[in-house]
Amino acid sequence: MKSPVHRCRDVEHGRGQTGDGAGVNCLQAEQRIPISKDVITSSSASALWFIRDACGIVCAVITWLLVFYAEFVVLFVMLLPSKNLTYSIVNGTLFNTLAFLALASHLRAMCTDPGAVPKGNATKEYIESLQLKPGQVVYKCPKCCSIKPDRAHHCSVCKRCIRKMDHHCPWVNNCVGENNQKYFVLFTMYIALISLHALVMVVFHFLYCFEDDWTKCSSFSPPATVILLILLCFEGLLFLIFTSVMFGTQVHSICTDETGIERLKGETGKWVKVPCWEAVQMAFGGPFSLSWCSPFTGLRCKKDPPEHITIPQGEIIEEDIIEIPLN
Repeated sequence: MKSPVHRCRDVEHGRGQTGDGAGVNCLQAEQRIPISKDVITSSSASALWFIRDACGIVCAVITWLLVFYAEFVVLFVMLLPSKNLTYSIVNGTLFNTLAFLALASHLRAMCTDPGAVPKGNATKEYIESLQLKPGQVVYKCPKCCSIKPDRAHHCSVCKRCIRKMDHHCPWVNNCVGENNQKYFVLFTMYIALISLHALVMVVFHFLYCFEDDWTKCSSFSPPATVILLILLCFEGLLFLIFTSVMFGTQVHSICTDETGIERLKGETGKWVKVPCWEAVQMAFGGPFSLSWCSPFTGLRCKKDPPEHITIPQGEIIEEDIIEIPLN
């Protein structure tokens, strides 16, 4: 007969949890660590978040360079040489607006704390300050020595436990988690839109050039024009497929209140799921409005001084599964 501690396992180690509740006092998210959300907000949200990962930085730079390449081809190969001024102004304004929103969303997704749990708070003094009831169980991450809230997972690249972690995306050089999922969704949506827009303009430009003289439909030579358009077409098609799939999976994860890593590990049914519309409102920061489409929500020129919550210091507890009361 296993003890309650051994029957309530940490999912990071691949061990299952029992759901019958017979003698097991596994905590719900808000019961297990009552002040964890406040601690996260005051300890990390006020600071600039950036992951120093070489692969992620290279991928993020490549993302920006590809957008700038598309910008160059659209403007200097297709729109500026066009004889139709209205066509150039409308499509130029639309493409540049979407590209700007895509890059702004990418920057917010990359530089926003995804929901990192404070490091090194798995101490006896801190756990006692939570005032948990006897029989309750908390979990310690053995990698970053932090008390893990419900639905938090450790990221080996960020080297932190992330609340509602969906996955680590090298293209934004960050984890997609509780605090930055909206910006990642907007990034994939705007990239898909500019990719589709670029493909449509490439098709129209090819048709225009076939009907007219190739030397007049672009300021570049015909071979250079064809190469630039083919590369843009390949880039647009590739990113349209990739970002559309990512956008769909993210919306599905939000609506089902289930992250990608939870679905991968089969952790469904271990928390009370919220309805689809409520989950979408939580992810996008409130009732439906145009701010849902803006990557600039939450930005302020002058921030209020953060309210620091002092975490009691002490030695890190060795056990990964900690039952209250502490010995």
